[in-house]
Amino acid sequence: MNELTPLISLNQPSLIGRCAITDAVMALSNAGVEARGAIFTRREVVDFILDLTGYTPDKPLHTMRVLEPSFGGGDFLFPAIARLLEAWDRAGRPEIEDTLARAVTAVELHRDTFIATRDELITMLLTSGIDRVDAEYLAACWLVYGDFLLTGIEDGFDVVIGNPPYVRQELIADALMAEYRARYRTIYDRADIYIPFIERSLTALKPGGQLGFICADRWMKNRYGGPLRRFVADRFHFKFYVDMVDTPAFHSDVIAYPAITIITRDKPGPTRIARRPAIDAAALSKLSAELTGKLNGKVSDVQEMTGVAAGDQPWILDTSSDLTLVRRLEAALPTLQEAGCKVGIGVATGADKAFIGKFDEMDVEPDRKLPLAMTRDINSGKVAWRGFGVINPFADTGKLVDLKEYPRLRAYLVARKDEIAGRHVAQKAPINWYRTIDRIYPELAASPKLLIPDIKGSAHIVYENEGLYPHHNLYFITSNEWDLHALQAVLTSGIARLFVAAYSTKMRGGFLRFQAQYLRRIRVPYWHDVSPALRKTLIQAGKSQDKQACDEAVARLYGLADAECAILAGESA
Repeated sequence: MNELTPLISLNQPSLIGRCAITDAVMALSNAGVEARGAIFTRREVVDFILDLTGYTPDKPLHTMRVLEPSFGGGDFLFPAIARLLEAWDRAGRPEIEDTLARAVTAVELHRDTFIATRDELITMLLTSGIDRVDAEYLAACWLVYGDFLLTGIEDGFDVVIGNPPYVRQELIADALMAEYRARYRTIYDRADIYIPFIERSLTALKPGGQLGFICADRWMKNRYGGPLRRFVADRFHFKFYVDMVDTPAFHSDVIAYPAITIITRDKPGPTRIARRPAIDAAALSKLSAELTGKLNGKVSDVQEMTGVAAGDQPWILDTSSDLTLVRRLEAALPTLQEAGCKVGIGVATGADKAFIGKFDEMDVEPDRKLPLAMTRDINSGKVAWRGFGVINPFADTGKLVDLKEYPRLRAYLVARKDEIAGRHVAQKAPINWYRTIDRIYPELAASPKLLIPDIKGSAHIVYENEGLYPHHNLYFITSNEWDLHALQAVLTSGIARLFVAAYSTKMRGGFLRFQAQYLRRIRVPYWHDVSPALRKTLIQAGKSQDKQACDEAVARLYGLADAECAILAGESA
């Protein structure tokens, strides 16, 4: 078994490049569970997905082809093969080489997992009455040891199923990531590796074939999912979507809520939607019948929407009155940025323990550190600075300062060089080893701003004008047009949560991501269109942080009907 080598197909002329990619693949093949993004799916959920894709034993599955691109411990593989063997039995067990041999293709990169699952598969086949020679033959035909994104497997599958790995780009070697980018056009910005897994799986489908995945649904709304959204919208039918919020779909907890997604290689059409099903075999079987059969609005919780997959824009899978209000405001008003507000995020250092510390204890030149605002500083709704600061290695020109001119800064950084220089950003440019990931702009610290924590259940909008620089877990809004206290009143009212909830994926516990990409979608009037009297009211409401006063002022600002006011009240509760 020591002779196992991952299957990869490379076309690079550079031997150095080939070696770097091969080494990176080998490293992943021996990585731990977290590094390779392995999450294990409950059997009831697997059966549900198989039902939704039509991979059921009442069909001649031995004449069809199924693909599992990352089979792991066999969560999807074994239930699919059990159904395949049942269908094969019903057909009278025709010749194995002519039927079963091509029925399954399953790929796995992790070496030990591949070996263990292969052995378990052979045992399963023996138990089903297949002799050892045929069992080992089928295992050799079905299982591929390699990187799914680099293997040259034959396309034309009827069904693709699975739970693709969830791995951040920074955990993947540069050479391998460059190879992925060269092959897959949907890898954009900071896309996680499940994005190209979806692209490759979709291209592997035959006409009419169906993909059934359970994975994070961030790509349907996030910036990095834009190219994949367009890819799906242009060439496929986004058939079913099952929101798995607050359901124990996996054997372990995950922070980002998953969704079950069924996409077919067919003409675009309506999308059928279900939410938060009970993880119970009987309940999921019933829901599968409702999704795949004729809709009956009187008894079914299944919704149907048209035009969900609309280009690269975020996909909104909600038919509620909340969305109706969002659409009305979008049609009538400019975005925050169009109205003269800037939305940004605080500084990421890549080594907070080195760059961040108690301000008064950081022994550097006074102009090389800034007071830092962190999430805990604003938990009360007002700024209560706890005394932390951040090192600023940048000159006003945007270039790094010369450490020879700052001996105290040099001594401070050199004492922490091991941690600082070990970062990915430092290794890419060793001469700039002491830069923070993000450039620091001291003028931002001096500017009045609204601070908003990233992950919250409702909008937490705090006014700051004490010279603090925001940390990377805080988003900020500045403006030369809008009065920030007035804007604070608007966002506190529930307007912020209304828009963010429409576009953000939910996190565990029902929390939302108040990220810049979602905050920028908030609509407000132009400040010059707000009457002097209403301006004054908004400013007072913002300063007082009186929720009722904010709600009443915002109702006037947006011309909200009573029902719309109720929506905001519910959203901000």
